Amino acid sequence: MSLFETVLSIENNESLHLGRLLVLLLAFAGREGTSPVAGLTKLAKLDFLLRYPANLERALQVRAQSGEEARVEDYERQSIESSMVRYRFGPWDFRYRRFLNTLVAKGLVEIKTEGRTISIYLTADGLVRAKAISDNPAFDTMAHRARLLKRYCDLTATNLMRFIYDTFPELASMRTGAAIPQ
Repeated sequence: MSLFETVLSIENNESLHLGRLLVLLLAFAGREGTSPVAGLTKLAKLDFLLRYPANLERALQVRAQSGEEARVEDYERQSIESSMVRYRFGPWDFRYRRFLNTLVAKGLVEIKTEGRTISIYLTADGLVRAKAISDNPAFDTMAHRARLLKRYCDLTATNLMRFIYDTFPELASMRTGAAIPQ
């Protein structure tokens, strides 16, 4: 298998994306495991930072005065993983709705609409699965980074969006459909 095929197979591995979202939702679920991530936009912005460690490091340099806690490895700075694409609302993966629908269908998350906000909750089974993934040594770094996001970037969707555009001003001038550089 070529390097391109390997990268493509990772990017197309839906289970990996679902697992990452569960780890992220767990970090924001609180001690009781019942707190939601309020809004699809917020989820997308947080996932952008979780998915791209060099960008998380840059965000932590602003929010925490140091990005060292992100523990970004040299190979992650030059990751060959395909870049997230700039869509109408900045960092966005067009598959979020599909990923959430899959998690709902599996009984791992529940979606509630509160006004105009879609709140995403882990179900009891989702909490168990998210903890199992987070406790897996292969996901240690990801779980650690998700907790950093909770500690330093737990903002309202609007404030998180402002923070992203202030921290990554290049996003505002990019063409829609262009790859976001890491």
